[in-house]
Amino acid sequence: MEQLDQDAGARMHDWARDLWPICRSITGPGIRQTLDWLETRLPGLQRHRFATGEKVFDWTVPQEWTIRDAWIEHESGQRFAEFNRNTLHVMGYSGPIDAELDRADLLSLIYTQADQPDVIPYVTSYYTPRVGFCMADAQKQTLPKGRYRAVIDSTLADGELVLGDLLIPGDSPQEVLFSTYICHPSMANNELSGPVLATALAEYIRALPRRRMSYRFLFLAETIGAVAYLSRHLDHLKAHVQAGFVLSCVGDERAFSHVESRYGTTLADKALAAALHGRDSAKRYSFLERGSDERQFCAPGVDLPVAGFCRSKYGTYPEYHTSADDLTLVTPTGLGESHAAMRSIVDAFELPPAPHVTVLAEPQLGKRGLYPTLSQKQAIHPARFRMNVIAYCDGTNSVFDICARIGANLSDVVAELRVLHAHGLIA
Repeated sequence: MEQLDQDAGARMHDWARDLWPICRSITGPGIRQTLDWLETRLPGLQRHRFATGEKVFDWTVPQEWTIRDAWIEHESGQRFAEFNRNTLHVMGYSGPIDAELDRADLLSLIYTQADQPDVIPYVTSYYTPRVGFCMADAQKQTLPKGRYRAVIDSTLADGELVLGDLLIPGDSPQEVLFSTYICHPSMANNELSGPVLATALAEYIRALPRRRMSYRFLFLAETIGAVAYLSRHLDHLKAHVQAGFVLSCVGDERAFSHVESRYGTTLADKALAAALHGRDSAKRYSFLERGSDERQFCAPGVDLPVAGFCRSKYGTYPEYHTSADDLTLVTPTGLGESHAAMRSIVDAFELPPAPHVTVLAEPQLGKRGLYPTLSQKQAIHPARFRMNVIAYCDGTNSVFDICARIGANLSDVVAELRVLHAHGLIA
């Protein structure tokens, strides 16, 4: 299988630390700050803007949300749910409040995760006006009696939805798409792991001496951002995207996950199946278990060849959408392994789409130093894998088809095809 790039994992983890303090939501200053950071590493990143009230298919771009500070203060002066300590303490898109409340009235504004009493939950109300705080249920239960002042210094006003789009051109106008989201506050796996992996992949692709394919990277707000982008660019994407991948929750070390496209038969599905072949922890989920922007890219009428790539899939791990999803859950090793798996897919797309052998009959590998020079009954031929790859290089199978046919991991087949190409045996 592919070799882990330890430096890439450490670099991505450092980037996640850089981005951690920014309070992101589907609109607002946090999105712009995150795009500013991305632009310093990805020159050429383009911004697309959608005004409040703009219709994007069946959706309407909401007002822009700005959050500056928030806290709850007891009459004794003790403070709780301080936004500047953890951005999850404020419900996403909460309206403003500055009010004196008794304990009973305050409790109705505080959201917790009762089955996980020691974590702060991530709660949002994007399209229905609400005011709310979030805190650990254990802390909520012990709030002292008395009077409180509840403050959320936020603004909801007409503004814009902003997203980032980077195209790295190749010899072919046909594209491989990578999409990730930048709309969650302080969570590491279910937010920052996707953008930092996408950034590292873009850097890797840009460093290639030559590119066969073109590559498009999207950094957007989940759901509304994808819908908005599709509303302006669907025709282009349908004409050019050969395969696409939604990168979400890609930084832990527990598993690899493949979330299928609507029918699970696209080139993206084949690529992920090949890249994850042979990993004991790998899981495959049907489209019925979707949850990220594969919902938009694979919707009827859109029908793009897009699948989801995760480590532990969103919604399946206990830290998901809580304050426990932090920078200790996401590790350099986890990020590095995800980078290696996706890098193998990029490497495969840079090979000929349907490799074919250049000689008739079985090639003589021995004279090229590619086959054992001694043969004996019952000996295991170390070149059997090589011969199996060659057997299906007939110009009708993609690299991913070959992986499926011989039951091999993508990175191993890519490495073998490079050897064969270097010896003139593969065109």
